[in-house]
Amino acid sequence: MQAQVFAHCRDAIAIMDADWRILAVNDAFEQITGFSAQAVHGTPGLSCLSDSHEVDGGPEARQHLLSHCHWKGEFRATARDGRLFPASAAITAIVDAQRQVSHYMAIFTDITERKLHEDRTRYQAEHDFLTGLPNTVLFADRLQLALASAQRHRTQLAILFLDLDRFKDINDTHGHATGDAVLKAVAGALTRCVRGADTVSRRGGDEFVLILVDIGGPDQAAHVAASVIDAIHAIRLPELPEVRVGCSVGIALWPGDGGGADELVHNADLAMYHAKQDGRGEFRFFSPTMNAHVVERIELENALRQALANEEFVLEYQPEVQVSSGLTIGVEALIRWRHPRLGTMLPEQFIPVAESNGLILQIGEWVLRKACEQARAWRDLGFPVVVAVNLSSAQFLNADLVGYVDTALQRAGLEARFLELEVTEAMIMQGDHGAVDAFAALQARGVQVTLDDFGTGAASLARLRNFPISKIKIDRSFVDDTELVPAIIALARSLKLRVAAEGVETAEQLAFLQQQGCDEYQGHLASLATAAPQLARARQ
Repeated sequence: MQAQVFAHCRDAIAIMDADWRILAVNDAFEQITGFSAQAVHGTPGLSCLSDSHEVDGGPEARQHLLSHCHWKGEFRATARDGRLFPASAAITAIVDAQRQVSHYMAIFTDITERKLHEDRTRYQAEHDFLTGLPNTVLFADRLQLALASAQRHRTQLAILFLDLDRFKDINDTHGHATGDAVLKAVAGALTRCVRGADTVSRRGGDEFVLILVDIGGPDQAAHVAASVIDAIHAIRLPELPEVRVGCSVGIALWPGDGGGADELVHNADLAMYHAKQDGRGEFRFFSPTMNAHVVERIELENALRQALANEEFVLEYQPEVQVSSGLTIGVEALIRWRHPRLGTMLPEQFIPVAESNGLILQIGEWVLRKACEQARAWRDLGFPVVVAVNLSSAQFLNADLVGYVDTALQRAGLEARFLELEVTEAMIMQGDHGAVDAFAALQARGVQVTLDDFGTGAASLARLRNFPISKIKIDRSFVDDTELVPAIIALARSLKLRVAAEGVETAEQLAFLQQQGCDEYQGHLASLATAAPQLARARQ
């Protein structure tokens, strides 16, 4: 029975004498190693497989065997054909009746599959499943090593914290499969922008963090950040060439911007946030004053969450006047926040915060509902003016836009022809066929659609022609431009659109617009925005 076990065991077995010379091996030994029993007979231990002293009778292995009569471990083995493979071995000392070692038995096996499984498991635990980049676990380990090396060699390192601009819009508009394709393309672009010693990690969502080791100073970090922004901006998806990708980058330097790993990453994140606040598509270095801004923003976010419940929002209305008759034919609804501590806040002070924390849809629905109710109240008083409501990007891309516009009109009892929705060129460029269909449905109901701030974006004429708009608004920055205004009005006429001008402050500006054939205007010359606009000049 013992002979049968020895012959048929699937692990390799070698029997050695007291001097570690091989006396016999089983069939599995030859199958695993390629060495026959004749070839290894009389050789010292497992020296035919490895030059490691741990398996050929070196002093450490011998001492352990003398003390414990057993040794086990792993080693890199070499087969007869030169193939390397990992092996797990156990050596046992066999003693006779006099308690003297008479033989040794070595059992070992090829653990290649186990090692591959361990490597796969370790890789999955340390890398992002989508992009294959190091995840936060491996990133933290590499950053600690990089900091230790920088301290030891007195070099600088930089952390670049990167966030994609308007990535949620890409996901919402084109689907998560497109979003995943963008993330993979970004991972490839980032890897090509850095050296082999640097690290590119995906932190989660659309956030990436880079470790730049042994940099010369801020100039080199800035150069890499600029290269990263350009590389990501150049990304194009073959199946969706219209998708544009951008990013904002924050930079923190060691040792100046933090002594520890967490502090460095946190400060780079703060710098990235300020890059987004400054207009996106930029990079910013960390500075201590950014901390104060972040504290202020957190306080603003917390207060904003309570503002709706506490009824702190109000609407003011700026009249829209017909140039030819001087009649007030509409008003634009403009939200204001009566902050209990900071006083009245304009949209540009809090709307970006609402967009980033997800409150913009609730605020937008409130504005739409209140504006429709006010328009109905004015109509009942004999002032049938159109009320214009600005849509946010999130509202524009909301699949239920038509539904909540219908709800607001029905609850207010307002006819659709008295509601005007204002969108921007950037929104039109983001929109897909679903957005076009939604606005076509609204236009069919009688809702008017206006293109706001015309001339400041990058909408194509093809999009303008296909999107169901009825009016464009010349941005206030162009009102005094004697070349652009006639060109914009001529373009609008060719597309059969009405034209309104914003920011009109003087009689001279109005006369010029009237001469060029502009249809409507708004601005200080007509009236400031107010909660109770004078509608005496409205058509009754």
